[in-house]
Amino acid sequence: MRPQMRIRERLAGLWPPSRWGLRLRSALVATAVITIVLGFGEGLMLVLLGRSLLGTVDSAATARLDDVTAQLRTTPPMTANPALLVPNGYVSIVEISDSSGRLLRSSARPGTHPRLVPAADDVVGQPLGRGSDLRLSARRVDSPCGRVTVLVAADIQPIEDTMGEVALALAIGTPVVVAVAAGATYALVGRSLLSVEAIRSRVAGIGSTGLSERVPVPSARDEVARLAATMNEMLGRIEAGHLAQRRFLSDASHELRSPLATVLSGLELARDHPRAFDTDLAARTLLPEAERMRYLIDDLLMLAAADENGLTVPLTDVDLDDVAAIALEATRHPADVTLARQFNPVRVRGDARSLTRVARNLLGNAITHTRSIVTIRTVRTLSGAQLIVDDDGPGIPVSERERVFERFVRLQDDRGRDSGGTGLGLAIVAEIVAAHRGTVTIEDSPYGGTRVVVKLGT
Repeated sequence: MRPQMRIRERLAGLWPPSRWGLRLRSALVATAVITIVLGFGEGLMLVLLGRSLLGTVDSAATARLDDVTAQLRTTPPMTANPALLVPNGYVSIVEISDSSGRLLRSSARPGTHPRLVPAADDVVGQPLGRGSDLRLSARRVDSPCGRVTVLVAADIQPIEDTMGEVALALAIGTPVVVAVAAGATYALVGRSLLSVEAIRSRVAGIGSTGLSERVPVPSARDEVARLAATMNEMLGRIEAGHLAQRRFLSDASHELRSPLATVLSGLELARDHPRAFDTDLAARTLLPEAERMRYLIDDLLMLAAADENGLTVPLTDVDLDDVAAIALEATRHPADVTLARQFNPVRVRGDARSLTRVARNLLGNAITHTRSIVTIRTVRTLSGAQLIVDDDGPGIPVSERERVFERFVRLQDDRGRDSGGTGLGLAIVAEIVAAHRGTVTIEDSPYGGTRVVVKLGT
């Protein structure tokens, strides 16, 4: 009972056909297609071959009719050339009868064949019945002795023998052709899948520490080669994302370690030397560091949420000039830096809180790098609105203007908080602007520094 159950389980595992392998399915499809095409082609060929052979038989009978009737026009039937009545080739019987149907001359003995009775005066290729292999052709002609009828019966037995031999050859050859085609398809598909298997095995062996490895690309320019190239591109993107994630974690840890160390140092000082701890130390050192750490954590949480689900913002009518004014009032700046403004009333569709953060980040970035002046403007355009921030700092090289929107990217060599910030401000600006379906670009400022242009739709 157990062997039977195992057989049933194996058979059940083979159904439905979607569980079959690609090689088997390809071979079966090729077998079915070739069988149908060959069957149709062979059937059509047999029909055409039969018609052609029957046409040959009828042509031979017609040629004999031409020869006999040509002589009977000038010669009585009884004195006609006997050679014209001799069977040869496909012609089996030649008879001449008068207008009353009386047999005048015949190439065969009476009674050895069925009666040759034409269906009309002139006939070509008339079958004599189901059990007969003869085809009758007849023609009436006026002879010196009166009107006579010439009848020629052609034998189609050689045609039937030829058709049988051809059909037998096709019946034997077709399965061989189908089997060879199926085997060749199975082998070729298997050979093609070797490249896919090589790609699969290489990908299966690539771990998180070996993302620099690549799959082999076949030399042939086919779908498998394109698959391998696409797989390598995907591995490259995964490697870049993995490196970016590691760099992100490293930079985030570094940024959090500095303010946390400062706060811990202040708390340890308060614990060990309470008299040395005063409100000035808390106000000038600990609180700014705690605020910096809080802003950094908020930024990291916002970017993490954007990576996981995509940043979404509620869209309402927002006065962009009011948003820019609020951001400007909340921005701190050194005494030697001048903040200029030029606000044109313009309304956009967006989130006021997020757009305020965009303006504050741009202003903070500009103040960090400017020498003496920072300007912020709102401009109405035909397609929407623009928020423009200029400074007279050292500017950003053209080659770095895309990279500065990446996370923790700072163009300064040092990582001090006074010179470079956390490196997340412009990254957050890019995320928020993208959520508003806008664009942010960096250009040259007329002051000689950097101009950041945020374009939003109304």
